[in-house]
Amino acid sequence: MTGRSVKTSKAIHRRTGKTFYVATRLLPERVREATYALYAFFRIADDVVDRPDPPDDDTQRQHLEAIRAAAKGDTPPSDVLTETDREVLETFRTLATEADIDPEEIDVFIDAMAQDIDHSRYDTYEELRGYMRGSAAAVGNMMLSVMDPPESEAAKPHARSLAEAFQLTNFVRDVREDICEYDRVYLPAETLDQYGVTEPQLRTGEMSQDVAAVIRTELHRTESLYRHGVAGIRYLPEDCQFAVLLSAVLYADHHQQIRQLDYDVLGGDASLTMTRRLWLVVRTWYHWRRTRDPEAAFYAASAISEDGPASNRPEPQLRPDHVL
Repeated sequence: MTGRSVKTSKAIHRRTGKTFYVATRLLPERVREATYALYAFFRIADDVVDRPDPPDDDTQRQHLEAIRAAAKGDTPPSDVLTETDREVLETFRTLATEADIDPEEIDVFIDAMAQDIDHSRYDTYEELRGYMRGSAAAVGNMMLSVMDPPESEAAKPHARSLAEAFQLTNFVRDVREDICEYDRVYLPAETLDQYGVTEPQLRTGEMSQDVAAVIRTELHRTESLYRHGVAGIRYLPEDCQFAVLLSAVLYADHHQQIRQLDYDVLGGDASLTMTRRLWLVVRTWYHWRRTRDPEAAFYAASAISEDGPASNRPEPQLRPDHVL
């Protein structure tokens, strides 16, 4: 790939993935530009099905199949892909060849996007995890292909956990948006039933202690995945470890924002401000410089504690000269 070939992909990443973009900027160049290409590929496929007023099901499937064909080096129909699609897919195809990305990972990712067309509810967490094999784990596996760690097999299960943790954080944060704009519920029905929460409650934003219990339960589940995920950062190339660590800290901080809202994800805003993101960059860098241990730095810098619910400990007051 060349810098010019990733220009469109980088612009998509910067515009639509602001939290992850902060961490991506800190990757070494050989991985950073590849990550732009990966993210843009994921985004154009996701955008086929993630729009409030999508085209009919057949049109969405045709678009996804054209993306699949181009991503795997086949010839897609000439009238399906947009000019932006083509630019992104040309860059991705070059990357897939250079990084030897397994075509199966492309397939399971596109299959997961297609699943969103006609599958919008999940009875159990295990069923949801099956969906995330394509929508999250495949993403982690492609990132591993780009980073090319020396202990790839050791890193893989941790990469899956971290990718799933990121996605579950998004699912919990975006409950009302998902149901109101896309008619999807990614909270397992078994968890909703456990606390007697109904879909109409979620749709109308009817916050209650039962809804809070559902959100709390899913946060705890997600935090166990963060713990397993960050334990594998040590298997990554050293020049990639801080950026992945920072991604975990940034995503996990949504949990702190949710707790500060008393779990009201139906009416509150759990997004991170730019000031908050920059503070977390500084804080994470301080603990990384101090320990050079990704797990220790994560627990020191993040909203998640090593062996229990998210910590509410006060943040240390660091001066700039302490971290620069």
